[in-house]
Amino acid sequence: EGDIALQIHFTLIQAFCCENDIDIVRVNDVGKLAAIVGPSEESGEPRDLHCILITNPNENSWKDAALEKLNSFCEESRNVNDWVPTITLPE
Repeated sequence: EGDIALQIHFTLIQAFCCENDIDIVRVNDVGKLAAIVGPSEESGEPRDLHCILITNPNENSWKDAALEKLNSFCEESRNVNDWVPTITLPE
């Protein structure tokens, strides 16, 4: 939070994503995200999870119920001017 260069970096990423219709979400707990994603396969050390990109490997990926739900959540959030909604991760 106190790193101004990191805040500028995040602002530029958010601007790029908004301009290119890329959904952005925040998570409420980076520690929980780290537990879900797991350590790096190469080193076994924790990953830097300040910013991660989730891609869709094929055209049919939106048929996945979880991805459809996430896409709907992002669209609904934008409709109420919440451009970077927060997702609360389960315990």
